[in-house]
Amino acid sequence: MVKKPSEPPLSFENAVAELEAIVDAMEHADLPLEEALSRYQRGVELLRHCQRTLGAAEQRIRVLEGEQLADMQGDKDD
Repeated sequence: MVKKPSEPPLSFENAVAELEAIVDAMEHADLPLEEALSRYQRGVELLRHCQRTLGAAEQRIRVLEGEQLADMQGDKDD
């Protein structure tokens, strides 16, 4: 069952899982128009939540890295 619009997910991981389920249902189910619109609306809300969460995580990393993101460096064979 689809959650009501504006119901916040418990975590980033839960939001991603719910978003994946919505996409799968919309791709593979023959949904009535209102149900499809409701799921689409919930998907947009989840996407925005995920974007905000990732933005906050990036900001925390910037603070920890001294306000600039450093390129990740792997093993180099110089």
